[in-house]
Amino acid sequence: MTTRSSGTPITHFDAEAIRKDFPILTRTVNGYPLIYLDNAASSQKPLQVLERMDHYYQHNHANVHRGVHTLSQEATELFESARRRIASFIGAPSDSEVIFTRGATESINLVAYTFGLSQLKEGDEIMLSGMEHHSNIIPWQIVCGMKNAAIKVIPVLEDGTLDLDWFLKNLTSRTKLVSVAHVSNALGTINPVKDIIRMAHAQGFPVLLDGAQAAPHMDINVSELDVDFYVFSSHKMYGPTGMGILFGKASWLNILPPWQGGGEMIKEVKWAGTTYNTIPFKYEAGTPDIAGAIGLAAACDYIDQLDRVAMAQYEHTLLAYCTDAMESIPGVRTIGTAAHKASVYSFVIKGLHPYDIGTILDQQGIAVRTGHHCTQPLMDRFGIPGTTRASFAIYNTMGEIEKLLQATHKAIKILS
Repeated sequence: MTTRSSGTPITHFDAEAIRKDFPILTRTVNGYPLIYLDNAASSQKPLQVLERMDHYYQHNHANVHRGVHTLSQEATELFESARRRIASFIGAPSDSEVIFTRGATESINLVAYTFGLSQLKEGDEIMLSGMEHHSNIIPWQIVCGMKNAAIKVIPVLEDGTLDLDWFLKNLTSRTKLVSVAHVSNALGTINPVKDIIRMAHAQGFPVLLDGAQAAPHMDINVSELDVDFYVFSSHKMYGPTGMGILFGKASWLNILPPWQGGGEMIKEVKWAGTTYNTIPFKYEAGTPDIAGAIGLAAACDYIDQLDRVAMAQYEHTLLAYCTDAMESIPGVRTIGTAAHKASVYSFVIKGLHPYDIGTILDQQGIAVRTGHHCTQPLMDRFGIPGTTRASFAIYNTMGEIEKLLQATHKAIKILS
């Protein structure tokens, strides 16, 4: 867990050595060395992940499950060993509780439709927070519209934290599920999810956590959290795009209906009806992204071979340094000042539009994200159209933050 308080630089975490694993970091953009500070949107990929996926396609590719030939059996073992690896990475009690999806968005949709359509009735409520990504808002809006249910929103306080007193007071018998971000993609706030889960469970309500921003930066143990559903995406944690995970407690997955129909998710099909497969296959219709699963498992291996404590401290040091330095620039306002944050720094500059700031930074080879970050209700809460967001990863350096500061000064001078 990281905080904004000043920290001692971690000398035994060698970011320069890590950078050698990421080929894209050697390229130039607009004549400048690339400085990639858009990791909350998608991280870059190390050679270890790329080579593992390439090896599969060159030597083992076939469709998985049910095949009797050698390649199919090899591909199946690689695919299922990837599931086991990912289950271990997140502390899942069983690999049967790990469902492969196309990303965190699809994982949330899977829960929203299967849970919402089977468990909600008119007048029921889903509890979300005011800092949710659109992917954790829109599916619930659609399903609640179908079932004449309602959404209640946990307020966001001025520092970017959640109003837990309001949350506890507004849990009622109509509440059927709580769904919140583990870490805010726009603010970096690390939410007190253990407290949220404990409060919800005390009244008998399941909890879904959107872990897309947590998985790259912190240890995730779904068993210790006692969370009912946990989702995350591969591409934000050094793995390939198009691959995501839904962890669900077996007690829920066994009673919820399938989401998509097709091959793999069945035991027996008759015109009179179909018998569904056991979990996890019940939720995995069609040919899966086999290479994506292998790549995500390789990303788990890559992260786990690092000193995780030093990694978190190093990212904290980058965030703390950037925050202090940026706030010394006249006109800069930090959006999201929670005590506990992941490595996301979001800011506005008085009188300047984030898009213009981002454009000038790009002209100097610096990649940041600008806009509402798929959190328009949160931007409305702060009365702004969007922010400029710099988000850090293990391969970023203090020198890159210095270049960001210099480029920001230049942008202000050009635009003012």
